[in-house]
Amino acid sequence: MASLHFKYAAMNSGKSTQLIQAHFNYLERGLEPYALASELHDRDGEGIISARVGLSLKADIFGLDCDLFEKVDQRNQSGKLNVVIIDEGQFLTKDQCYQLAKVVDDLNIPVIVYGLKTDFRGELFDGSYHLFCLADKIEELKTICWCGNKAHMNARITENGIVVRSGEQVEVGGNDRYVALCRKHYLQGQVQA
Repeated sequence: MASLHFKYAAMNSGKSTQLIQAHFNYLERGLEPYALASELHDRDGEGIISARVGLSLKADIFGLDCDLFEKVDQRNQSGKLNVVIIDEGQFLTKDQCYQLAKVVDDLNIPVIVYGLKTDFRGELFDGSYHLFCLADKIEELKTICWCGNKAHMNARITENGIVVRSGEQVEVGGNDRYVALCRKHYLQGQVQA
């Protein structure tokens, strides 16, 4: 029986590394994985999923208006898919989350989605919210704050390391714009000792 998995964490927790490893594991066993990435996340180039450890993977892209059930169904008709793996799940729309559930239920294809839980304001992304509602299996990937405690907050920072508390929800960036912090240091706005 196929399942919808949501693997979430703060920034710099190794989500992309695990995604690329999962994709490789399917290939290594002669199975057909299908990697998808949101067009909103183009930090490393369109359709490129990259990890800080130097790994990367080419993926098909999708936009906010893309019907993911139709996209996966069409791809599945050209060659049997064994899994759909999605990066940056926080950028999914509500409808797309339901479309992925339909991929699992109607096509019997497992879907693994990796993404952030909350934005820099500590609020759930729409995609994350609906994945929490729909996922059969939910797993938190761990990372640490500069103090050594578990980090589960994403702080947006200026070039001078000042925590930003307002702005657009989506602003793509890496270590130059975001840092994972524990709740205490997130609330204090303390990026480092």
